[in-house]
Amino acid sequence: MGADKLIKGIKTYFTKHNFKKAVIGLSGGLDSALSAYLVSKAIGNNNVTALIMPEKSVTLKKDVNDAIELCKKWKLNYKIIEINKFLQELKRLPWQQNKLSDVNLKARVRAVILYNYANANNALVVGTSNKSELMLGYFTKYGDGACDIKVIGNLYKTDVINLAHYLKLPDKIINKIPSAGLYVGQCDEKELGACYADIDKILKSRNFSSRLGKKLLKRIKENKHKTELPFVVR
Repeated sequence: MGADKLIKGIKTYFTKHNFKKAVIGLSGGLDSALSAYLVSKAIGNNNVTALIMPEKSVTLKKDVNDAIELCKKWKLNYKIIEINKFLQELKRLPWQQNKLSDVNLKARVRAVILYNYANANNALVVGTSNKSELMLGYFTKYGDGACDIKVIGNLYKTDVINLAHYLKLPDKIINKIPSAGLYVGQCDEKELGACYADIDKILKSRNFSSRLGKKLLKRIKENKHKTELPFVVR
């Protein structure tokens, strides 16, 4: 899918639902960068606000600086909101936290902040998940999976990279190791057990007969509660 078609689709959606403004969480990574770029082209950079939401001691300073640089380059409004104080309060809940609850909490706090901004400013929340992540359920439910529009949701990760090259996004953004940045040293491909090039070949062909394919199919099945609408008891 080309950039022009994506931009037209974004513009049509905003017009149809009578929204002029958008808010996006900008991490300094490729997916959010490409999403922000496409939305700014569709509705105007002055109508897009990027929220940069680092976690002190976890988020790399380089990622924050790269996100700020993108905002300045593309003339996007931006705000920096550290999430540590919100996390500290929620971690006082009267039960024991584990790694899963800890990392998902970070993504959900960011989603709460995005929607608070959206409600206060009559804006739509832009999602940044790509098709590979969505198919695998590789996102936090009601965290980075929470949004009003998925602008790159029909692009596999390898397609995202190709489109970013075509649009001449900064090489340092394109070449970053994919990571949600939820803990120090996190790497998407390490968690998924393969590089996105190999993963996308399987997802595109729907051939899950290989060892990796079986592993991915297992992940897809286990994450159906994330990729389908909540079950309605009848």
